[in-house]
Amino acid sequence: MGDYKIGLALGAGSARGWAHIGVLRALTRAGIEPDIVVGTSIGAVVGGLHVAGELDALEQFARELTRRKMLGFLDFNFSGSGLIHGQRLRDVLEERLRGLEIETLSKRYVAVATEIGTGHETWLGRGLLVDAMRASYALPGIFKPVNIEGRWLFDGALVNPIPVSVCRSLGARYVIAVNVNSDVGYGTVVTDLDAIPLALPPPEDPGQGLFARNGRAVKKLLQRQFFGRSDNGPGISTQMLQAFNIVQDRIARSRLAGDPPDVMLMPRLPPVGLFDFHKAEEMIECGAAAVERDIDQIKREIIARRFNTVLARTA
Repeated sequence: MGDYKIGLALGAGSARGWAHIGVLRALTRAGIEPDIVVGTSIGAVVGGLHVAGELDALEQFARELTRRKMLGFLDFNFSGSGLIHGQRLRDVLEERLRGLEIETLSKRYVAVATEIGTGHETWLGRGLLVDAMRASYALPGIFKPVNIEGRWLFDGALVNPIPVSVCRSLGARYVIAVNVNSDVGYGTVVTDLDAIPLALPPPEDPGQGLFARNGRAVKKLLQRQFFGRSDNGPGISTQMLQAFNIVQDRIARSRLAGDPPDVMLMPRLPPVGLFDFHKAEEMIECGAAAVERDIDQIKREIIARRFNTVLARTA
């Protein structure tokens, strides 16, 4: 029965992805440990930290995260290829996972990313764990893309939002998938611009003195252009993120129709914005509840299929 592998496909979903923590907790309590963990975007982060033995630290971090703390990680960047530089988030991951390579993990792990230019689906199953996770969650236009072995990569949700197919390809015989966007209602990204510590260019930069001298004006400009206008119309970032999630939803439906999981867990989450990472407690509880609703069925199916595998070998 050792080759009857269980795969866990953790889907994209930004802040809603904290529900993956609850899913993993509930599966562990039920005695179900996946042999293969594959994640996209926030699913890659939660899955990677779980396989690395750092789920306790991630849960503590998530539960202690306040709105102000979350905004403190948004190091805005005016000169790069993403609105958010991402170094502060990288520093947090590096603190726990410094130098850890995917090949050394106790279980098979893959993060899904998208290659810029070609649009190729990229499976990151070796190399530095932190880099693989960063590439998988690098939302286009928001976070800087990540260069791995000469390829620029960003969010895997553009090609495989719920990576069931990857689990299958890696040998999983029974795949549990988690869709945290099944009932999604999108919110704005950030509303309290005054709480954001902007990374303004230094005053000595040529042509950038205006920004350094007038940070308040820059914040107001960002508020109008990225987070909404005075006529209550959606800002640029809201439009972009909602468009991204509409595309992601359509891609997920198409991919899952061709390669469905054995069981799909769909946490019933309350209304939450894409960047409401400070609402972790609710998300975690909803993730655990999703497992508890279906755990009896999951156990029966796994036992039955393993038994049938043994019978087929002895026949």
